[in-house]
Amino acid sequence: MAPTLADPFNDSSALIDFVINQGNGVKGLSELGLKALPKQYIQPFEERMCMINIIPQGSIPIIDMSNWEDPKVAKSICDAASEWGFFQIVNHDVPVEVLENVKGATYNFFRLPAEVKNKYSKEHSSSNNVRFGTSFTPQAEKALEWKDYLSLFYVSEEEASALWPSICREQVLDYMKKSEVVIKQLLQVLMKGLYVNEIDEAKESLLMGSMRTNLNYYPKCPNPELTVGVGRHSDVSTLTILLQDEIGGLFVRGNEGDDWIHVPPIKGSLVINVGDALQIMSNGRYRSVEHRVVANGNKNRISVPIFVNPRPIDMIGPLPELVANGEKPIYKQVLYSDYVKHFFRKAHDGKKTVEFAEL
Repeated sequence: MAPTLADPFNDSSALIDFVINQGNGVKGLSELGLKALPKQYIQPFEERMCMINIIPQGSIPIIDMSNWEDPKVAKSICDAASEWGFFQIVNHDVPVEVLENVKGATYNFFRLPAEVKNKYSKEHSSSNNVRFGTSFTPQAEKALEWKDYLSLFYVSEEEASALWPSICREQVLDYMKKSEVVIKQLLQVLMKGLYVNEIDEAKESLLMGSMRTNLNYYPKCPNPELTVGVGRHSDVSTLTILLQDEIGGLFVRGNEGDDWIHVPPIKGSLVINVGDALQIMSNGRYRSVEHRVVANGNKNRISVPIFVNPRPIDMIGPLPELVANGEKPIYKQVLYSDYVKHFFRKAHDGKKTVEFAEL
């Protein structure tokens, strides 16, 4: 039942009930035609986009993957990972129609009625591996984020067939499968930059032993300048492969410290970023960089990241090849599942998660 528009959400329990318990999400809020942003979404002053410096001509590297084994291309990938932590790839091996299909499937999932999406919420989902939700960690956040998502943790084709929503299952599986080629190419290049010339089965399992895909939906927002789509954070992954639509709104922290760079959508491209796990395994050579997403007052936006991760049971720490080469470790060995739990226990807080692994 939608609240009346006169004073819709002064009471937080009414908002939580409508957005979370009934499964309407922020998409439901957006479709009410609210004239003002509910107060629960108003971010502290310092977290708002208007408070930050945007580098107008700034750009993260754009790398052509058509000759990915060329030493020049390999060098540009390793340089981008160490200097920027983010880069875009074009002319990669994931077919454009696969990308278009998964974008269409994302829209189709979020168009489902609230009661259907709500079957996949934390309270109702038959598995932790399939989760429909909103914001990031609502119970830990002082201010909520303007985003809904469906999170799909890949265990097997059988489990996906049994548990994932049928409206997007095949398209997500195809996107993950076709992206694997590119993920392996990138990891091969990045590992060579760390004296790891051969990725054996154990190493592959450590780098990409588990994968999660999120379908993110950022509906248009009243007073977008007062809130965020996603707050400042770095990912906990090895690598993140992001497909974004043509709307834009992703910002990456620049090298100057307090400057932010917009990542412009390029049709057919994928945005790649180093996650905390790779920063730790590379002993700080590759950088996991803060990023954020702004809310949009005019358009709905979607994005589809694949998080390429170690397995929960893996210990992560500086790779033995680096230590054998005489590097002093700056991180300790940590159980990956402990690291991830630490990340999800709190609100987005920039780069603070990585402190958990520092010596």
